[in-house]
Amino acid sequence: MEHYDVAIVGYGPAGATLAHLLGQCGVKTLVLDRESAAYHLPRAVHFDAEVMRVFQWIGIADEMEPKTALHPGMQFVDADGKLLLDWPRPQGEGPQGWRSNFRFHQPDLEEVLRTSLTVRKEVTIRTRCDVFNIADQGDVVELRFEDMSCGKVERVTASYVVGCDGARSLVRRYIETGMEDYGFHERWLVVDAILKQDKPELGDHSIQYCRPDRPATYVRVPGMRRRWEITVKPDEDTNEISKPERVWALLVDWLTPEDADLERTAVYVFHSLVADEWRKGRLLLAGDACHQTPPFMGQGMCAGTRDVANLYWKLALICQGKVTGKAAEALLDSYESERKPNAREYIQTAVRLGGLINTAGTEAALRAAFPGADGSARMNSIAPPLGEGIGVGDLAGRLFGQPRLSDGQLMDDVYRHQFVVVAQADVAQGLNLPDGVALVTTDHSNAADHLARLGARATVLRPDRHTLGGANTKEELTALLALVLPNPIETQQPERV
Repeated sequence: MEHYDVAIVGYGPAGATLAHLLGQCGVKTLVLDRESAAYHLPRAVHFDAEVMRVFQWIGIADEMEPKTALHPGMQFVDADGKLLLDWPRPQGEGPQGWRSNFRFHQPDLEEVLRTSLTVRKEVTIRTRCDVFNIADQGDVVELRFEDMSCGKVERVTASYVVGCDGARSLVRRYIETGMEDYGFHERWLVVDAILKQDKPELGDHSIQYCRPDRPATYVRVPGMRRRWEITVKPDEDTNEISKPERVWALLVDWLTPEDADLERTAVYVFHSLVADEWRKGRLLLAGDACHQTPPFMGQGMCAGTRDVANLYWKLALICQGKVTGKAAEALLDSYESERKPNAREYIQTAVRLGGLINTAGTEAALRAAFPGADGSARMNSIAPPLGEGIGVGDLAGRLFGQPRLSDGQLMDDVYRHQFVVVAQADVAQGLNLPDGVALVTTDHSNAADHLARLGARATVLRPDRHTLGGANTKEELTALLALVLPNPIETQQPERV
């Protein structure tokens, strides 16, 4: 029976990204998916700089960037078009080394993810394979699946199984976890249209129409694609409202059939759920399998990418035997303890926004919830830290920026999947670094700006670029270095810059 270090159930963006990351670390990985190909119609339409940075690690960022559209921000307007809340998104290179946000066409991303995975010899992809039994036997997990191309039932074993298999996750059923419910369950009609000619009056901003009778959202997508999400009222029939004539009636304020073709219409129930347990033994969850969010923050796919960025290096260290015993159990437990509070905060903020959009007194509610200096409502993107896990102090678990080195390279292109010390030059002088730990100082990079944002003179970064903590003296930095684990890849002793 074939054995793998990690079996991933589900080949969407989270599963494919996890396979890339594990493959880069030399982890023998199997991906199983019941579909024969990626879904060909639009689904997710937004990701942020943190996600693009992960795509940089796996080598697809430069290919994806030209396929994306600029995203200047979101505006909340009332039925008369009056601006109620502004949520601007900075343009140009930001702290993560990329612009802050991207609009994209999910089939484009899935094609790039899947095509680039074919060169990773450590990763085996099996499509049209329907997993129907998962048995955690203590030392390994046995999976049974049907190869639907021939009807043959096969068995494999894996040291760990990660369910990236969506909202109806089979892996979650085997974990037998409940779900925390934050109370948002609404039907929305999602309409994807392709313009026949450009309509610049639609604009590049995402617009949330706070109309008490029927809230709606407009989204600019790359090329000639545009999306609308429109509330479905309780007494309306899902099938009837999805019919083309009904859809066009709802779009009349923006489009006519002469302006565009309908690419897809579907009614979704937007949920707000977080799994109680993300791990049971050798089974783990990631992405929609362990959390589901309303779309108002644009964070659904982003959250899944954050999950796998947190998880990959921990699984790699354990599969490589670099972390064992109780330390391995604690490392895996830190995945849920760190990621759940972060995911929960994004979901609760999305629920809060959804509630404000639907209220009769939207303008007053938005001003109270997001007060601007001039008395208007203004929102900034949030970046909640990780929950308790690896690291110490108030500055542990913060997402750190990506310095540019003196030769113009981004830090992660030079020190991928490594622990890195980032420090003011005087704090790092004479520092005794463990093997494989890189050093980036303010003398040879723009690290000073990033340290200032953190509020410390030095820090130690994990492979997922979250901090182990902050330090202001060499002694404090040395204490942080005591928390460093091996790198999930073999590295040469790096040049100190």
